[in-house]
Amino acid sequence: MSSLIPAPRQLNLLALLACIAAMAGALYLQHVDGLEPCPLCIFQRIGVIAAALILLIAALHGPGRIGVRVYGLLTGLAAIGGGAISIRHIWLQNLPPDQVPACGPGLNYMLDVFPLQSVIQEVLAGSGECAEMDWAFLGLSLPAWSLVVFSGLLLVALVQLFRPLPKR
Repeated sequence: MSSLIPAPRQLNLLALLACIAAMAGALYLQHVDGLEPCPLCIFQRIGVIAAALILLIAALHGPGRIGVRVYGLLTGLAAIGGGAISIRHIWLQNLPPDQVPACGPGLNYMLDVFPLQSVIQEVLAGSGECAEMDWAFLGLSLPAWSLVVFSGLLLVALVQLFRPLPKR
């Protein structure tokens, strides 16, 4: 079974390519199709970028046994954080219309006016714009596709955490 799983460095590189593809898709939807990201979408992008940076460093570093596990743990944490935001976003999109929170100020305005902790709390609470479902592919909304990406990243992280590695 372990022969079917790519080596740690190659697996990190494949996961990095998946992150790049996810970000390319999001940027295409924003800049070509005109689909502006809501605050929760931006936070999900931060999760993808965080995982991508960890995976890039891991792929370049090519660490030993302990390093593979550390990078796997960090990738897993980024995937769990991004996945949690995706789940929150999906939940907001599936609320009945009368329970959708009111639209709040834009993210740029909040970052200029409020302390960062307040901005994070406000964004995670969600707003009306986060409840809109403007795009779907194969019946899944954009946050649902983000959750698919984060689930895949978590799977990669778990493989890296629990794979048998030879001692050096």
